[in-house]
Amino acid sequence: MTTRRNVLLGAVFGVLGGAGAWTAYTASGAPNNSTDTFPVSHTDAEWRQLLSPAAYDVLRNAGTEHPYSSPLNDEHRTGTFACAGCGQALFSSTTKFDSGTGWPSFYKPIDDKAIIGRPDNSLGMERTEVLCSRCGGHLGHVFDDGPPPTGLRFCMNGVAMTFQPA
Repeated sequence: MTTRRNVLLGAVFGVLGGAGAWTAYTASGAPNNSTDTFPVSHTDAEWRQLLSPAAYDVLRNAGTEHPYSSPLNDEHRTGTFACAGCGQALFSSTTKFDSGTGWPSFYKPIDDKAIIGRPDNSLGMERTEVLCSRCGGHLGHVFDDGPPPTGLRFCMNGVAMTFQPA
């Protein structure tokens, strides 16, 4: 459930988090558009058949799930978090931490090439959007208020990922 506190925290983190620390992962900054191509692509109708309505909204429309609504937020087993759209490995459970935000959070991706970042100035905030590099699906955002060793917080939508136990 979205609360006033979570909305305010999101706004504060968005303003303070910015995109500055994540330059190593950030693409050219050009927004996704109909001319972008990815190794995995489907028509809109195919994406709708492949994904649940909630996963479609997040991955294909850059939606956001409600905080604390994803079972992956409470997933603590050893394993790999992968893209729900294409199955690409994104994050290791060894880099997951409890950010207190209500979304699964990680301090680094499993491989720098697994994700792409691009500027996102929606909702009056300056953030960096995180996309799957294989299918272009929206995963969440990255902020520079995370723990060592990177200082980054990859704040991901759980519905945009699957979990594969080790």
